[in-house]
Amino acid sequence: MKGGLRVASVIWSDRQPHLSEEHAQALLGDALAVYREHHTFPARVVLHKTSEFDDAEVRGFEAAADSFGIEHLDLVWVQSSERMRLFRKGDHAVRRGTFIELEARRAVLFTRGTVDFYRLYPGMYVPVPLGLRVALAEQDLEELATEIFSLSKMNWNQSQLDGRLPITLRAAARVANVLKHVPPGGAVAPRYANYM
Repeated sequence: MKGGLRVASVIWSDRQPHLSEEHAQALLGDALAVYREHHTFPARVVLHKTSEFDDAEVRGFEAAADSFGIEHLDLVWVQSSERMRLFRKGDHAVRRGTFIELEARRAVLFTRGTVDFYRLYPGMYVPVPLGLRVALAEQDLEELATEIFSLSKMNWNQSQLDGRLPITLRAAARVANVLKHVPPGGAVAPRYANYM
């Protein structure tokens, strides 16, 4: 849908939603076109997704980035529930910001955990890390994790110092909750302020 950020349909494969190559290209292309109305094009685009990127999506996003002259494209699958727990010796939970690279394109990042400044863990349960899987990236995995960690602190609407997910995924979920009430073909407001 031109001027909006909705995609007509998704393909369900392996119990995960995927876009066709054409829809992936249209989604990023439309987002960049709307962005261009207010800014110059960015040199780098990073896409976070809560399901795995398949080959068609990677090709579609690359094609859109190429057509708009985007020099760098990073595609990161952020799993909200990695099946791993890490315990420290003593009474404190793992430190917030702990990063463990498991393989070349796979890591875990603890966005919740003990905060050294406060000398405590402000949560009730054992922290669960985010799983990070890189589908395409020019950045180092640790640099991508550092960015995601920073984005987990970005919420000006509350005083909680840490968020579990980066703002990119939290904001997308909030926008999706509003867009599900817009009928097909209905007007979609492109400004985030309309969804706060």
